[in-house]
Amino acid sequence: MSKVFKVTPKRIKRTNGTVLTPQMTVTVTTLQHTHDPFYNGAKEIKEAYMRIYAFDYQKACCNKNDFQVEVLG
Repeated sequence: MSKVFKVTPKRIKRTNGTVLTPQMTVTVTTLQHTHDPFYNGAKEIKEAYMRIYAFDYQKACCNKNDFQVEVLG
């Protein structure tokens, strides 16, 4: 059973030559039913940002506190 989340950056973040802006919103579906899309090292979030924006989540040193999470389903 999966769950859907809308993940939005809270602010502009510039780190290691990358830029994350609040307009870079992604919708992710987790493989397990959970209340937190960051439960497994943010695997689905990393993949979504790389696929949609070519943004490297790890290179930018992002963490859970950089994002606002909304549960969609």
